[in-house]
Amino acid sequence: MAPRKKPTNEYNFPHPMDNEHLVGHADTLRNFLNAWEQRDAHPIHPVWMLTGPVGIGKATLAYKIAKMVYGNVGDFFIVDIDRNIDKDGKPKPDGKVISVYTVRAMIDKMQMSSMSGEWRVVLIDSVDQLNTAASNAILKLLEEPPAKTLFLLVVHQLANVLPTVRSRARVEKMRPLTISQLRELCAKFIPEDEISTETLRLCNGSFGKIANLKKSGGDVIYAELIEKLGDKRTTSSDFMALAKKIAPYPELHGILLDAIAYFGLAELYPNATRAIADIKNVYLEPEIGIFKIIMEIRKCL
Repeated sequence: MAPRKKPTNEYNFPHPMDNEHLVGHADTLRNFLNAWEQRDAHPIHPVWMLTGPVGIGKATLAYKIAKMVYGNVGDFFIVDIDRNIDKDGKPKPDGKVISVYTVRAMIDKMQMSSMSGEWRVVLIDSVDQLNTAASNAILKLLEEPPAKTLFLLVVHQLANVLPTVRSRARVEKMRPLTISQLRELCAKFIPEDEISTETLRLCNGSFGKIANLKKSGGDVIYAELIEKLGDKRTTSSDFMALAKKIAPYPELHGILLDAIAYFGLAELYPNATRAIADIKNVYLEPEIGIFKIIMEIRKCL
């Protein structure tokens, strides 16, 4: 067997704001452009909800639309975890939830913005990260949206959105990327790496997942997981060592479900899904929970 490439953490993928290379989603973009071009005859819906799996390019599309609408002349307001603040207005990019203080600060800026008559854009990435108070603050804003203001809401799971917010939006469901589209993005952003078809399939149409796998070495770890599960000589110690490789990266815990699918063990899927969700809440040492799931897979082979 040829030696595998060592994982690296030196991948620098562009922020959606800086990414001009949108791949896929031509139908969603066309829907918006048609509405935008006819806005004088038919007022455009003020709230557009871009929904779909994480990492397929929703935010990239949202920023592309935003730049076109406000055109560096109007005002552009962004609500995301990087701009999160606490009650004292201090930065709080904790990577978990977007506070109501962040939303209120955005609303205050909107009220003080120039009344030049140009379009304004509010981009929220993502609605899933808004806490309950923040969601309610957004709802109040959407109940009577300001004139010539476009709201672009990035959503990973519609179930995470308040029904009252969803009812005020035009929902655009964006599809996962195809294998060929994923290859195009890989050629653009990680041209020196050879990405296997198996890795592309593993990512379920999400380039963001490829990025996470490459940053953590998850593609190599997944290949090792499949290899060891299929090798009758693999010991419990080997599986524990593998569990310790997976444990530090919560985004990799899902490869256990991918392994279940690979071996056609659908009956394990419900329990494994619950076990993965419990790992961060039940186990002080997450590798124990991962080890148990791996051993359950092994018992069924």
